[in-house]
Amino acid sequence: MSATTTRTTPPPLTVAEPVLDIDGMLRDIEQYLAARTRTTAHPLVTKTTQQLIDEALGAPAPVATPAMELPGRLLRLLPDWVLSVPAVRHRHGNRPVTVTEHLELTALVIERYGWTQGKHRTRSGRACILGAQAVLLRLSIGDENTVDRAGQRLQAVLRSRGCTLAYHRWNDMPDRTAAEVIALVRTAARTETTR
Repeated sequence: MSATTTRTTPPPLTVAEPVLDIDGMLRDIEQYLAARTRTTAHPLVTKTTQQLIDEALGAPAPVATPAMELPGRLLRLLPDWVLSVPAVRHRHGNRPVTVTEHLELTALVIERYGWTQGKHRTRSGRACILGAQAVLLRLSIGDENTVDRAGQRLQAVLRSRGCTLAYHRWNDMPDRTAAEVIALVRTAARTETTR
């Protein structure tokens, strides 16, 4: 008698993708921006140097930007592209940020939601560098000019390392890691361009 063995392949493990938490991301962004409030040189001076100069020259006072309102439950359930709808963007207000702040927030999005390659974003929110930048732009945190200047900074850092690839192609290289991507973005945030 011969014994036959049947071999069964176990079903592939399914890994549940984390759900994109827009409220959490906006809370993190607000905390980051609040921590970067501009301070004055002396504790008795309550205005920045630029505000004092503007006041002395008679420039109109800047309009205060309202606090950003977090999206409600419905927006958390819908894809994040909904945030780019003009009515939604207007509701959340425009958030001007510097290139450095944009890059720091790009790294924050990748750290919080994960990193991916070969596509801008996954359904769970993992993003490549461009995908993280797009999320910020859709949330109206910064503008196209800020994203473009941040891209130039990322390219300058890669060029200084002898790499001629575009940063989005560099992100998608097979041997790339999330830690390397975050390090590149943070290095670019600390680097001032000479342009």
